[in-house]
Amino acid sequence: MSADRPHAGETGSIGRGGTTYDPRMANPGTDFDRVVAHELELLDPRVRDDPEAVRRLLCADFTEFGSSGAVWDRETITTATVSDASERITATELRPARIDSDTILLTYTAHRGGLKTLRSSVWVRQGEEWRLRHHQGTPCPPEAADRPHDGKPQS
Repeated sequence: MSADRPHAGETGSIGRGGTTYDPRMANPGTDFDRVVAHELELLDPRVRDDPEAVRRLLCADFTEFGSSGAVWDRETITTATVSDASERITATELRPARIDSDTILLTYTAHRGGLKTLRSSVWVRQGEEWRLRHHQGTPCPPEAADRPHDGKPQS
């Protein structure tokens, strides 16, 4: 595997930007590894700055509910990623879960500057490729920024 590509699969493996993926949290396999790698690509400033690279990873009917409250489609998000491609986003606590044989839900925590968001992505298999169908970002209040997300409801 090249040093340029994010990687996953070994316990505690590190991807670009310090991103961790622990396969003990799910039943890892090629599909999980591909989806995690694609999600990390979409966080990479070099990919975000390339509209065609972003489009190749998205379904034609892609939607996003952004952490700002904005709703995006494939074309508007492609434009938006170019405009903010210089700021590094890192991901932690990546948890892939199989919905069915052709659908994977990936949840994680994203860090950008001093902000933290909880994110979920629905990836679908189209032919031999995995494409992002839907993404949602939920901002964490500042007091939650230092608290790890453990998947349990907060009181």
